[in-house]
Amino acid sequence: MRHRNAGFKLGRNTSHRRALLRNLVTSVIEEDRVETTVAKAKAVRPHIEKMITLGKKGDLHSRRQALAFLRTDDAVARLFDVVAPRYGDRNGGYLRIVRTGFQQGDGAAKAFIELLGAEKQLEVKRQKRADLKAKKRAELEKQLEEQKKEAEEAEGEGGEQAA
Repeated sequence: MRHRNAGFKLGRNTSHRRALLRNLVTSVIEEDRVETTVAKAKAVRPHIEKMITLGKKGDLHSRRQALAFLRTDDAVARLFDVVAPRYGDRNGGYLRIVRTGFQQGDGAAKAFIELLGAEKQLEVKRQKRADLKAKKRAELEKQLEEQKKEAEEAEGEGGEQAA
């Protein structure tokens, strides 16, 4: 029995679990939204909230604590410049966990963990992705049309030479 044993083990040893949580926190701060399993999302929530609280303090000691935990300097800069100022008047509750379905291989429950207030940034990213996809599709269609024209011209020349 696990009476009075708090925390999530996630089926990993201590160093692996710590690395996993640090990577997830860094990804959420950099991307605003990450898809993972529900257990990992619940385990990483307190760590992300602690980082945002450090970002709200904004002093040098908080920045150094964040640098010690987060993986990249870009994540620390984004935390202090973009993410933390969004939550100036809030005390906790910076995240949302939305269940999305089940994982293909083992059937584990999947979820998005996302920062509240990041809807505008996520919509901009979604729009950029859609524009890029449409541009690539138009280029591919243009290439296909050119190949068809070349093939028709080659057939026309081949037919004239045979006659």
